[in-house]
Amino acid sequence: MSALDCLAQEKIWFEKPRYDEAERRFYERMNGYVQAPQDVGANTILQDIARARENIQKSLAGLKNTLSNRGSAQPSPSLPSHITTSSTNSTADQGELISRIKSLELENQSLHKVVDDLRTALSKLECRVAVLEKSPAPAPPAPTPSVPYTNGTTVQQKSSAPVKKEEEDEDDFDLFGSDEEDEEAERIKEERLKAYAEKKAKKPALIAKSSILLDVKPWDDETDMVKLEECVRSVQADGLLWGTSKLVPVGYGIKKLQIACVVEDDKVGTDMLEEEITKFEDYVQSVDVAAFNKI
Repeated sequence: MSALDCLAQEKIWFEKPRYDEAERRFYERMNGYVQAPQDVGANTILQDIARARENIQKSLAGLKNTLSNRGSAQPSPSLPSHITTSSTNSTADQGELISRIKSLELENQSLHKVVDDLRTALSKLECRVAVLEKSPAPAPPAPTPSVPYTNGTTVQQKSSAPVKKEEEDEDDFDLFGSDEEDEEAERIKEERLKAYAEKKAKKPALIAKSSILLDVKPWDDETDMVKLEECVRSVQADGLLWGTSKLVPVGYGIKKLQIACVVEDDKVGTDMLEEEITKFEDYVQSVDVAAFNKI
């Protein structure tokens, strides 16, 4: 049985909206309700829908009669509008399905191509590894032949070139050198030593210097730090140069003087600086070397 036969034998109450509408109007009249223009328009639409359903029912009834006369094998020459619409929708769905199948086939072809490329590259790599494994390892250097001694021990044979060179040097050596040549060599040596000494004397000597950072601590927070710094800077010596200074908090309101200086190592030392600064006993409690760097 075809789908058209099923639709022709379907029992549907197409006139139910009309009966519902008549029932609604009855109750509205009973309650004294006046129908608004919007409801009139809605009723008109419902009536049109009811007429369309009636037409569909009549067409299905005519289709049933036609199928019964011509037989279920022959298709109807004229189909209702809703069947035509459904066939159109099915055709559109089939077209979309066909397009998706085509896109999947193209994607499948591209994936097959990628897999083939990977297989080709893998086979090339395997061939290369096999060739590298089959290639022979580099041969070790040949050992130097050994010459046996009479007592059974062996010794490696050396090249004859150095021996030949030593023999040539021995031939060139003059055992009986002249005294004049010795005197000339001594004179040249003395002249070179004298020139070297003069050149070294003219070259200025390098003076070793150091940068020192001192921490000078006072007795308490009432110590005059300005006077303390003046006392520290009053220490003067050859090779001593005072630099910048600052006050660093220690605790409980006490601050220490941190002062930098540059000294020549051969003339001024840290012991001398500590000894000279601690002489100001009224202001200085102790002196520490915070940093010492060679320049």
